[in-house]
Amino acid sequence: MRLVLDTNVWLDWLVFQDTGIARIRQLQGAKRLEICIDSVCEAELQRVLAYPFGKRQLTGAEQAAAIARCRRIVTRIDAVAPAGDRARLPACRDPDDQKFLEAALAAHADWLITKDRALLDLARKKTRPVPFKIGTPDDFEDFVSV
Repeated sequence: MRLVLDTNVWLDWLVFQDTGIARIRQLQGAKRLEICIDSVCEAELQRVLAYPFGKRQLTGAEQAAAIARCRRIVTRIDAVAPAGDRARLPACRDPDDQKFLEAALAAHADWLITKDRALLDLARKKTRPVPFKIGTPDDFEDFVSV
């Protein structure tokens, strides 16, 4: 099974140690799923890691360590889905989130795991079908528990 994680889910994994993604971590550690990232999504993650999180801001060394952990976990996808395939994706109301749909498409992902409302709304509307599921970490956990 292949997954693409949005930036907020990566932050839960790399910065906040959120227990809500424990099942994803467990399955990845057991090599039962593959997590994919492309250069565009990684660049956003790198940018966001430099932002302050409440009263806490990661040092340069902590940011570098988080990116290094990410790179050890993921399969890097360098290919871009063909333009015709990308054109068939639904348009996310937040254009900054379109990159996650495109990464999931290019990765031939089974799931795009997100907490982003604009992406989750696409999953509910089903205006244009996508060849992968879009859901929260909880949705994924419910799916794999069945």
